[in-house]
Amino acid sequence: MDGARPPAAATNLVLLGPPGAGKGTQARRLEERFGLVQLSTGDLLRAAVAQGTEAGLAAKAVMERGDLVSDEIVIAILRDRMARDDCRAGVIFDGFPRTAAQAEALDALLAEAGGAITAAISLEVDDAAMVERVSGRFTCASCGEGYHDRFKRPAAEDICDNCGSSDFRRRPDDNAETVAQRLRAYHAQTAPLIAHYDAKGVLTGVDAMAPIDAVSESLTAIVDPATA
Repeated sequence: MDGARPPAAATNLVLLGPPGAGKGTQARRLEERFGLVQLSTGDLLRAAVAQGTEAGLAAKAVMERGDLVSDEIVIAILRDRMARDDCRAGVIFDGFPRTAAQAEALDALLAEAGGAITAAISLEVDDAAMVERVSGRFTCASCGEGYHDRFKRPAAEDICDNCGSSDFRRRPDDNAETVAQRLRAYHAQTAPLIAHYDAKGVLTGVDAMAPIDAVSESLTAIVDPATA
């Protein structure tokens, strides 16, 4: 029809940031605001195996041998998931890519449908502050609401603000030494990704040490022009 607007291009985001930088929280907010779907490769692998898809069966065989699932299998699982209607507005990639080769494979997958990465957003942190932030966190085992010994305690001691549960969990690896090791590994692993997306002109850094709402506002300002 003359004068009709073309369909909006999908908004495809990559959130980069070490454990504890707030990727999960910010991804949920972006999902709600822009109608995007967060794709966690770990969750997708488990779902594909459970559903017995072709890619899932291939992944199961690899995992049963104790090997790492290949990039080709992960891409196949992503392709299957992104073909579903709920991904039309776009997706947020969680846990993938982790290497420059994976980033190139993801670029090729998106190009198959005429898409591309809209923005790669690096949640930038202060390593020393991150050790304190992560080593004090805990979550509600019932609803997943996050808390912290210093920065965000429940309003009522041992009672979740969100659901009223008194069952809280801490990750056994959320201790200072382990967190420091994870940060060193993250920086080494992510450097090629930063270079990859910077070269494509889609990389933006955001101060992830700012308050959660301020970080959300920064992310919205990055994504909004692409969704107009």
